[in-house]
Amino acid sequence: MEGHKRVLKGVVVSDAMDKTVVVEVSKFKSHPLYLKRVKDSRRYKAHDEHNTFQVGDNVQIQETRPLSKEKTWKVITQS
Repeated sequence: MEGHKRVLKGVVVSDAMDKTVVVEVSKFKSHPLYLKRVKDSRRYKAHDEHNTFQVGDNVQIQETRPLSKEKTWKVITQS
């Protein structure tokens, strides 16, 4: 369906860039053979227009149009 954009929760791990933060999103997956839960994390570059978020903030990011080569997410709220 068009108009539905993915929303993820994560933690800001870097705010060194201008108008950009790096958000790490973690989730647990079950190993297919051993059935042990394994932590899987991925980092996304997200747009922060006013440089308001700092390292350690819990945030929500939403998918958006490509803003640069690697930046296709924007920060929507602090949770």
